[in-house]
Amino acid sequence: MDRRPLLARGSSIGAAGAAVIALLAGCAGPEQAGLPGGGESAPTLTIYSGRSEELVAPLIPQLERAVGRDVEIRYGSTDALETQLTQEGPDSPADVFLGQDGGALGTLSRAGLLAPLPAEVVAPVPERYRAPDLTWVATSARARVVAYNPGRVAETDLPSGLDDLLAPRWSGRLGFAPTNASWLSFVTGLRLVRGEEGARQWLTAFAAQQPQRFHGNGEIVEAVAEGSIDAGLVNHYYLYRKTERLDPATYPVRNHYVPDDPLGLVNVAGAGVLASSDDQDAARQVVAFLLSRPAQQHVVDETGEYSVLAGVTPSRPFELAPLESLSPPVLDLADLGSLERSETMLQEVGLL
Repeated sequence: MDRRPLLARGSSIGAAGAAVIALLAGCAGPEQAGLPGGGESAPTLTIYSGRSEELVAPLIPQLERAVGRDVEIRYGSTDALETQLTQEGPDSPADVFLGQDGGALGTLSRAGLLAPLPAEVVAPVPERYRAPDLTWVATSARARVVAYNPGRVAETDLPSGLDDLLAPRWSGRLGFAPTNASWLSFVTGLRLVRGEEGARQWLTAFAAQQPQRFHGNGEIVEAVAEGSIDAGLVNHYYLYRKTERLDPATYPVRNHYVPDDPLGLVNVAGAGVLASSDDQDAARQVVAFLLSRPAQQHVVDETGEYSVLAGVTPSRPFELAPLESLSPPVLDLADLGSLERSETMLQEVGLL
């Protein structure tokens, strides 16, 4: 369904707003930032957002003030919007794309649909979480973890890598969500790290462990807490969502991070400016705003994801290790878009 809600319009930005725009654009004043003069009406910016309206909408009034533009958002799934942008090509009305994963951003970049971002805008983000040609940049990150019940799993039994999950003690005691996008990204990462045949071998052995299937990561965390399984493969923030109204210290689930292994894959949400945008300066300012501390704080507090800026920590009572402390497997996040091949492999080994 075509969802194009027009959100609340910003008023005249004034001198303070112009100063913010100048800061975001790295310019000396509004003329250099590309603002119209003489009372002209600034054009509306169009954003295609694969991130949810619930998350993005509260930021729009601040965003409109920061860039001095009205903003129109089209929400949808990241995959659907990626396909739409590919079909629209240079005729797309979009100025900015917000994607839920690095694979979609990489696909659009390889198609020549994204324009390079200014180096000073992306500089605060670690290199591994931005495109080498600066056509996209991460706006938050999420890590794969093994969520486990400490009353049922000793720390000495926690896996140090994928192959440890093939031990007999895990038979029938693991949970996974076969149709979830984060699981499919994990399988794609596994294929990139181990190759097609290596991934197939591991998935076949994992299927033989008779892991329990769930619809989503939240259900897995609940099952771990209840003791119906001992551990599950999820994204890190689902534990924090479950403990939002509970005491994290007494909730019987912990996250186990596995370094240098596909079990510890870090994927990103990110943003890029469409090369076809008629308002490149303002579109770049949108990305700069998303990387500002207020926007990053909002995302961390609302989602439990990692900020891509150093020093931004959750306001809610949960601990989140610095992003730079993680050691994910070495791979190009832009290559995580081949989900269809991952689905086919999962069907062939009986996991989908």
